[in-house]
Amino acid sequence: MEVSTILEDIDRGNMVLPTFQRGYVWKREQVRGLMDSLYRGHPVGSLLVWVTPSGKVDHRGSQEIAPGTVQVLLDGQQRITSLYGIIRGKKPDFFDGDKNAFTGLHFHLQNEEFHFHQPSMNNDPLWIDVSALMQRISRQIVDDWIAEQPSEARQFSEKIKDLWSIRTTPFHVAKVEGNKTVDVVVDIFNRVNSGGTKLSQGDLALAKICASWPEGRAVMKAKLEKWKEKKYEFKLDWLLRNVNAIMTGEARFIHLHDKETREIQNGLDRAEKAINYALRIIAERLGQDDSSVLFAHNVLPVMSRYIDQRGGNISDDDVNALLYWYFQSGMRGRFSRSIETVIKQDLDAISNLENGPDGLIEQLRQSREDLRILPEDFNESTAGARFYRVLYALTRTGKAKDLGSPWLELKHGLPGSEGKLERH
Repeated sequence: MEVSTILEDIDRGNMVLPTFQRGYVWKREQVRGLMDSLYRGHPVGSLLVWVTPSGKVDHRGSQEIAPGTVQVLLDGQQRITSLYGIIRGKKPDFFDGDKNAFTGLHFHLQNEEFHFHQPSMNNDPLWIDVSALMQRISRQIVDDWIAEQPSEARQFSEKIKDLWSIRTTPFHVAKVEGNKTVDVVVDIFNRVNSGGTKLSQGDLALAKICASWPEGRAVMKAKLEKWKEKKYEFKLDWLLRNVNAIMTGEARFIHLHDKETREIQNGLDRAEKAINYALRIIAERLGQDDSSVLFAHNVLPVMSRYIDQRGGNISDDDVNALLYWYFQSGMRGRFSRSIETVIKQDLDAISNLENGPDGLIEQLRQSREDLRILPEDFNESTAGARFYRVLYALTRTGKAKDLGSPWLELKHGLPGSEGKLERH
């Protein structure tokens, strides 16, 4: 099936993206690589679609599905989305991601290289806008467009036509047919996408969840947006890890695969409450009030599990001990490696409701006998250093004032400069 035919199928509602698919995640380098391979005639893989009656599967976007049967895109979303954006000059209806990844792509006629637009290209007529070319829908129109180009560019007319011919590149399309349920197709989708690094285990778990709860992704993203408004930027994987910890006491996402929609919804609500509690005590007691100064985000699934187990009723002594563990875990980089293994160890340490945070602290002591702060811990000087966050917390809890305005306490949301702290 030619690229142009695939794009027409998308426009007509004959090919759709299921709700259990993740959003668009490609970066510019991947888009450049795809276009370079297509231009040079290199293989770029095949597509996998599920052919099913219209209305049998929930799809992304507001595009109306064509009657009869529809092709549900299971594998190839990133490639097809990139091609749609470049050839159509706009994002497809089902798009969810950063459209800057495929806008502004240019091609140099002499060097035969793809690069995204930079001001230095403006004075070189051999740089052509790929999307501007691709929107010429016939050979005759392409010829007319070439005739309008500067003379330096017209001499490369064959290269221009070769580039435009990417529209007619054939893709092999493998089809899943027969009377299959959504669950069976999601399993196929997971198998196809679990062999490489295409999807994370969180993506696969989310695909399974959204097969039975199509609105699930949107509901979770809405919660992430609420945190973003408060300066906390988290990802879907992270939220799902919190849900998993609270619901199952496990770190691996596979434990979510057999959970019913009602259970997931309940776990999500519980996770939101526990996370808010954790973020509040971290901000109030430690002054770490936005995600850029939080220690490793993967500390929070353990904290949220602990908070949820106790219904949000934690003594002041336990809060202090829990924050001590949080602080020490961050300073020691406990969650910088083997994340699932470490989270599982800590979840096991709090599995007994009678255990307080002491079990968590003991886990730290087993991996590092001395928890004292030493002078050499502060040797690193960048804002990315773990102990930078220690100094930030000390600055905030000590109610430090702005250097130029001694009456102004340092915290996010300051007047001017979009409320961001200046860090030097």
